[in-house]
Amino acid sequence: MSAYHRVYIQGGCYFFTVVTLNRTPIFINTDRVEILRQAFRKVMAARPFKIDAMVVLPEHLHCIWRLPEGDADYSSRWREIKKAVSRQICTLTNERNERLIWQRRFWEHTIRDEEDWRKHVDYIHYNPVKHGLVSRPSEWRWSSFSRAITEGWYQASWGANEPTTIVGMDCE
Repeated sequence: MSAYHRVYIQGGCYFFTVVTLNRTPIFINTDRVEILRQAFRKVMAARPFKIDAMVVLPEHLHCIWRLPEGDADYSSRWREIKKAVSRQICTLTNERNERLIWQRRFWEHTIRDEEDWRKHVDYIHYNPVKHGLVSRPSEWRWSSFSRAITEGWYQASWGANEPTTIVGMDCE
């Protein structure tokens, strides 16, 4: 049995990795990614939070959330997002009546400071290149990279080579 305990900080900032069941490539087209986006919008309308950075790959996603002051409950938000996506994509269930879309649970990391935040934002935006899906982050459409360029966080040419900030990082 695992002794892992999640850290819940009111108003906290967190990096997440969420993976599909058996790494099945679920998010392979615009329609599937739109189902995920709709689930996020629905949950954010009911239980607000801010997404600083995000990338959706065929079999997993990474994102950084900021929770509102006085709120530390990211787990129920993920549960609702995963349920909303599962209901629209798969009707098959297992013996526990779970739809066959997501791995159980998710991985989270509490962002400690500005340097930690920057490193994880870089990791998110470079991830499609790391997985060989594109040669530059700007080529991947299901990412917050274009917004990050608009915000002035990156030049459009960023990410042609692995950033030194993330060498050796593995948040998969």
